[in-house]
Amino acid sequence: MAHVAPVVLKVPEVMEALGLSRGKVYDLIRAKRLKSFTEGRCRRIPLTAVHDYVRTKMEEVA
Repeated sequence: MAHVAPVVLKVPEVMEALGLSRGKVYDLIRAKRLKSFTEGRCRRIPLTAVHDYVRTKMEEVA
């Protein structure tokens, strides 16, 4: 079976990917700088939202 890349990430996965603390990830979500949704009690962040956040940060420093 082929490995399928995730479409959505859990908060700990975003923390690892971006090298940020749990609090900082939730700060970004509250500030609407990182899009997310909940499924039941679980917070999920689309992989595209992580890419958008990084692209925005790179544009800010350019």
